[in-house]
Amino acid sequence: MMRYRLLGTFARPVLFRLDPEAAHEWAIRALEVLQRLPRLPAPPDDPRLAVCAFGLDFPNPLGLASGFDKNGEVVDAILRLGFGFTEVGTITPLPQAGQSRPRLFRLTRDEAAINRLGFPSQGYAAVRARLALRATRPGIVGVNLGANKESSDRPADYARGIEVFADVADYFVINVSSPNTPGLRDLQRADALDDVLVRALAARDIATERFGHKPVLLKIAPDLALAELDDIVKCARSRKIDGLIVSNTTVSRPATLRDTSANEPGGLSGRPLFGLATQMLAAAYLRTENQFPLIGVGGVDSAETGFAKIEAGASLVQLCTSFVFKGLALADEIKRGLVRLLAQNSYPRLADATGVAAADWANGKLDADNFR
Repeated sequence: MMRYRLLGTFARPVLFRLDPEAAHEWAIRALEVLQRLPRLPAPPDDPRLAVCAFGLDFPNPLGLASGFDKNGEVVDAILRLGFGFTEVGTITPLPQAGQSRPRLFRLTRDEAAINRLGFPSQGYAAVRARLALRATRPGIVGVNLGANKESSDRPADYARGIEVFADVADYFVINVSSPNTPGLRDLQRADALDDVLVRALAARDIATERFGHKPVLLKIAPDLALAELDDIVKCARSRKIDGLIVSNTTVSRPATLRDTSANEPGGLSGRPLFGLATQMLAAAYLRTENQFPLIGVGGVDSAETGFAKIEAGASLVQLCTSFVFKGLALADEIKRGLVRLLAQNSYPRLADATGVAAADWANGKLDADNFR
């Protein structure tokens, strides 16, 4: 990991002089180069970090969330950096450009980002072809599915995605919580969500006959009222989905934001999202009553914040924005810190910590600032 740390040290000042979206594109191209280099032997993950969730065996609980590798171009490079899994997308059935630029804003002083990308995607066909080329390689790869902006039948878009990627995905994510596609979050309402899940799960069940069972997860927003969360969890439990991802970006703007771009429209991610997303995670954990696992996302940038997500109810955690700010060695640093925290708290394995502080998080007894 030393070479990744050094590479990040030199690359960050250069990339941060670029427009955020241009910097992201350069980062993808650099990882493509890394992907072609011979892979150096790496020590196995500490077995205490292993997690079994959704019927999958994860070598460690840390994943790269959707939003970074939108078109599945650098899957193997990401896994090489020490992540236990990675998630491609969000992918839409037909190619679409997304919203006009500028649409991605780096809030450097806040270690945050605001995006209003609107699902720019190369489309199902192009991404599936790319994933098929590496389908026999190791590593857990999820596919995050979205709907086209102009779609006349958005539930059908998700079902079609499962049909297309059933042979190359290890799990699926139904993304109905992005704030940047008009009307998409309306699919979180109970009646609409039920239709989405029924059709997606039916497509999965048909594909199971050929490709085996593939977990289907639902990704929700952090801005839900608790009554809305009640409806979502009730629907998810009724339809027996495999898990929840909590959460997507927020349309709220904490008063603590200092960067001049803080008032740009779009979804806020990164450090300021940690408290809101973790409280929503804990509330969801208490409502699911261990019927399925949760993935915690939002503000994970250290072992401490990752461990807090676990104690709030997550079986696995994901990061994305902090990868931009802290570089290629971040996964390794967080994993080493998690092992240290396990020892400090006398947990034999990470799974033993899941949900132990959920009630305190859900009731507002824990302060996000204590986990920095």
